[in-house]
Amino acid sequence: MADLANLDLNLLRVFDAIARERHVTRAARLLNLSQPAVSNALARLRTALGDELFLRRPGGVEPTELALSLIEPVAEVLDRLRATLAAHAPFDPTSAERIFSLALSEYAETVLAPPLLSRLVKEAPGCMLAVRHADRTNVQELLASNQSEMAVGMFDEPPSLYTRVRLLPEAFLTILRPGHPLAEGEMTLERFTAYPHLLHSANGSRDGALDVPLQQAGFPRRLGAVVAHLSAVPGILMGTDMIMTISARLAMQLAEAHGLVVRPCPVEMRHLRLSLVFHRRFEADQGHAWLRRTLLAVARDIGPHPQA
Repeated sequence: MADLANLDLNLLRVFDAIARERHVTRAARLLNLSQPAVSNALARLRTALGDELFLRRPGGVEPTELALSLIEPVAEVLDRLRATLAAHAPFDPTSAERIFSLALSEYAETVLAPPLLSRLVKEAPGCMLAVRHADRTNVQELLASNQSEMAVGMFDEPPSLYTRVRLLPEAFLTILRPGHPLAEGEMTLERFTAYPHLLHSANGSRDGALDVPLQQAGFPRRLGAVVAHLSAVPGILMGTDMIMTISARLAMQLAEAHGLVVRPCPVEMRHLRLSLVFHRRFEADQGHAWLRRTLLAVARDIGPHPQA
């Protein structure tokens, strides 16, 4: 095995490209080099490591056992190096080309993604958002493993390695079908809990923000169903006597789009806000900082719901 002190680390870029492409010519195109230059670099790397690394096969090359063991650590080293260099480079949104990975709750995606993307199209046309789902059960794993650079949702307090910025304060409203017995009259706790409730939970949890205050008030609710996607909500409410209590912003959107009735929620839920969470290693990343500022500006433009 080669001594790292004598290894040309530039050869790792060639190794990584061949490992990704499984083809020397395609790797050369990826690196913007000639095919002979890549073949020469591979020969030097084979000599340095004492292994063939990639064996010729019809249609390309196949990694050896040693190469397979090196693929992940080499890719990780190069990714970390690129990220470190990018973090200290000036960021000009008008000319930058970058993919920002965000983890958003379904509600955060519904409320924030449209205006955020509208701003990115105008201010950073070469950048793209890659959004994946986040909730309390997976957000720390997504951030710790670099699958997402930041997350927005209603999350628990993160560990000290993470920064948390509170965004939108949340008010809640109840939605139900037209003609429902609760569509008119005083919304008392007794009437409110007499009908089955619909709960939106992407991970299947049966615990909602409403349960604790209702239990404390002596009126626990009965769940009629738990759904993973908001797109199922209007049809379920229109076809049953179930009711649903959700963020006031989302309640108004669903009511306007699907003809649902909006009623007040008879129990108060305090201190609920969307939060932006990110690992502190990104604090000096100028591109990351720009996206954070943009996201905060979008949240300020949306503003609190009148009932918040």
